[in-house]
Amino acid sequence: MDEVTKVIAERGDLAHLALFLWATGSSGLLIWSLKELAAANRRFNDFVTEISNLNRLFRREE
Repeated sequence: MDEVTKVIAERGDLAHLALFLWATGSSGLLIWSLKELAAANRRFNDFVTEISNLNRLFRREE
């Protein structure tokens, strides 16, 4: 990576390097956020399923 940075710096293309690093970081954060959102949705779905199971169990006992 040092060679790539050195070549870009020598050519005076620092704006492109900064834009690339920003885009890479933003994309990484987006992927991480979507992964966390999917995990939260799975946990919430498990919670709702367990509440439904408890409701069925309590209805049978009455």
